[in-house]
Amino acid sequence: MSEELAGILADAAAGRFPAADGGVTVVGPPGTRDEGVVAFTAHSVVYTAEDPEWIRAELAATDSDRLAATMNPGFLAALMARTGRRMDTIDLVTVADALPGAPGLALREIQDREHPRVAAALKRRDEVRVWVADGGLLVLGRGLAGRWEVSVEVDEEARGRGLGPRLAMAARHLVPGPVLWSQQSPGNARSVRAFQRAGYRPVASEAVLTAR
Repeated sequence: MSEELAGILADAAAGRFPAADGGVTVVGPPGTRDEGVVAFTAHSVVYTAEDPEWIRAELAATDSDRLAATMNPGFLAALMARTGRRMDTIDLVTVADALPGAPGLALREIQDREHPRVAAALKRRDEVRVWVADGGLLVLGRGLAGRWEVSVEVDEEARGRGLGPRLAMAARHLVPGPVLWSQQSPGNARSVRAFQRAGYRPVASEAVLTAR
């Protein structure tokens, strides 16, 4: 298992990014579950068990601007075909520092593994824990390269009350690590705004390829 990706992510969380030189770094996968791409400003990291020379040749053949090649649909489709994996979407990756003290929001931890959001988290994360609030849900777990990740869900009838940002902020008090990561689909502007209001910083985009 490669630990290089974990180190790159830890550096990014601390504001130390790969050189914005238009380059592509290819590292081994952090385990057997995930392969994919993390794209920082003018530098991408491809984490995969595939031959780095194949990756570079495929990128060179991609009909795309060099800086955008790793997130080009053509390259991602080729990588999925090569690895036999699938992906959902390209996400915005955000990170926030953990906070001390209590969450400041009434939460109750549950063990409901049948909830759709929980079931999805269990496929992609380890050490999953789930809390419910009045009108919402908060899921914590260890995801890509062992990083702590959070996702939240707000009931339709509870929208417009600021619960999303409060759940995202509460997660910063609950995470047992120094930082907490989250991913938002760029088109989900409501989710993007909620996490940024809760202090999560945009650091990259990513495409995670999972086993079918």
